[in-house]
Amino acid sequence: MSIPGMASALTAFIGVILLMIIFGFMNPNFLSKTNLMSLARSICPYLLVGIGQGIVCITGNIDLSIGSVLGMSAMISATLICNGVNPIVAIIIDIIACLIVGVVNGVLVGKCKLPPFIGTLGTMTICRGVAQLVNNNYNTGDIGTAPLAKAVRDIFYYGKIGVIYYGVIVALIVWFIFNYIMNYTKTGRHIYAIGSNVNAAHLSGVNVFKTTTTAYLISAFTSCIAGLITMAAAGMGSMQAGMSYEMYGVAAAVIGGISTLGGSGLLIGVIPGASVWAILQNGLTLANVPVAMRNIIIGIIVVACVLLDIMRRLDVKVKKENKKE
Repeated sequence: MSIPGMASALTAFIGVILLMIIFGFMNPNFLSKTNLMSLARSICPYLLVGIGQGIVCITGNIDLSIGSVLGMSAMISATLICNGVNPIVAIIIDIIACLIVGVVNGVLVGKCKLPPFIGTLGTMTICRGVAQLVNNNYNTGDIGTAPLAKAVRDIFYYGKIGVIYYGVIVALIVWFIFNYIMNYTKTGRHIYAIGSNVNAAHLSGVNVFKTTTTAYLISAFTSCIAGLITMAAAGMGSMQAGMSYEMYGVAAAVIGGISTLGGSGLLIGVIPGASVWAILQNGLTLANVPVAMRNIIIGIIVVACVLLDIMRRLDVKVKKENKKE
């Protein structure tokens, strides 16, 4: 609990447990083995975009392009596979394309000093256009059942070891890698540093442009993997894939205790943050709550989390000023 951000993460975990208990009472089917396994898989894309968005938020920026990068990833990989490209080669091309978007975001925000909202809004629109054009404004057909295509679907969604799906393992591996980077490497320390005070970080020798670009590269990569999971689940590429995932990424991050103002928060919190969103979607669906009400509920939760973060920071600032006096 002495680790900064751990209290927020623990609160989010408690929230997940309470939500599961509530929905379990509302509908016994919620806690069934089948539904819980389905729920675990549905959390994966939210977790992945939450990791990327969370790291960008820690730098004090935001990435509005994550949903469009996810959609672009799904369309590029599916289109290439449908056109006979080796699935492994298709995935490599897909990852490279998504990482280019991360570099562009880093240059626009870190080098050109564009406000992150404007810079990533532009790349969001461009990536959505690419997703629409890559297959001539049509969703792709089924990627097929050839051995390698089937392997892609199994690795990212349908395959499992015991009761644990490979897609869940992939998402957790990605989380472990970036959690290690954020907590135990120089890159992670620099990301926190520029989010806390960019000028002080620069004077301390931190390469702000490089660190900002790294954060956006991570965000693009995690969105790409989320796109592959989405493509594998559907067995095709959809031009609409990734819609509203900008909000899902922010929701997973802020519910998990990552500050939108930068400099604080732990990736451990993204796990319950992503879970809260998926559980709400799943539980409210089982309870036959209309889609409109689901969106209103999650919107209120996101705004409340951001307001609480701002209030907490103001309280800390006031206490520091009172101590100085």
